[in-house]
Amino acid sequence: MNLWHRPLSENDLRQALRIACGACLGFLICKFFELSNGVFFVVTPILLLGMVPVMNGHVARQCIAAAVVCGIEVGLLAGLFGSHTILMSMLVFVLFLYKFACMSKGSLFLFGATSLLNLSIMLHFASYPSTDLNDLIFTNMGANLLSVLIAFLVTALIPDVAPRPKPAVLAKQAHRMRHEALMGASIATISFWVFQVFDLQDSMSAQATTILLLFPMYWNGALSYARKRAIGTMLGVSTGLVCQLVLYHWSGQMILVLPLLWIGLLLFSYVHLKEGGGSGVGFGALTTLGILFGQYLTPSNDLVFSGLYRLSSILFATVVTLLVCYLIHRLLNSFALTRFGH
Repeated sequence: MNLWHRPLSENDLRQALRIACGACLGFLICKFFELSNGVFFVVTPILLLGMVPVMNGHVARQCIAAAVVCGIEVGLLAGLFGSHTILMSMLVFVLFLYKFACMSKGSLFLFGATSLLNLSIMLHFASYPSTDLNDLIFTNMGANLLSVLIAFLVTALIPDVAPRPKPAVLAKQAHRMRHEALMGASIATISFWVFQVFDLQDSMSAQATTILLLFPMYWNGALSYARKRAIGTMLGVSTGLVCQLVLYHWSGQMILVLPLLWIGLLLFSYVHLKEGGGSGVGFGALTTLGILFGQYLTPSNDLVFSGLYRLSSILFATVVTLLVCYLIHRLLNSFALTRFGH
């Protein structure tokens, strides 16, 4: 891969340290206080610190706003329309549509991406009677607020050594933005519907993958990321399994778990930044490792079955999502108002 020929700056190395330390701190707080839905506490810092090079007020406001808005949306949807699958799917499409519109616009990309992932995971959990809806909503809000505080903390402790250039703004035509929003919302809604109809309660990683594949927001980008996501998933699961074999029956000992998680996160952060900080192999491995440790590693549960099940379900979800993505891409390109290219 050509990514190894990209030199890392001092700022990149410090960002890799921020990602690893921030995610580990979220994991430590979650496990120490025995908080539920640990995936929010580990993956959200990874999203914040991995997708945004420098933490600032604009980023914090987007993250907190996403948590509050998603909490209100999930509370209303699950509380009022939870038993009406068809009506629920129509409303979910509208919610996904405006989130992808925010992402396509660019300036609100983080708000759209964070709220999209939060909404998808929360709706997945909220659809089952055993879920305490209020606990789910407030846990998500607390995790996002904690992630913002963690991001500011590690940024203050491990700051950049030089100012970063402002990212280039990509001007998009209106028909391309419509294409991106409609394609993303359609696939995300289909994913939601499929996971509800087939009662795939233990397949959160696969559902999250169907959402992450849509982050590039166009067919060629999704196709390129799918290959990288598959490699990243295999690396993340393999690392989780190796950590489990090393820990054996000591997986409940935090003093042993934390260093292994930190090393894995640091290695994948290095790969992530070698790729330029986009959605690639490193980012896929980071989120996979974060989901495995945050959600499935407990004193009464190991990562072996969870890891192998996640790997197979994610690879299957990737293939199906790409097929649907291609079909919708071709359909939208049939109309001038929703055509991706010129």
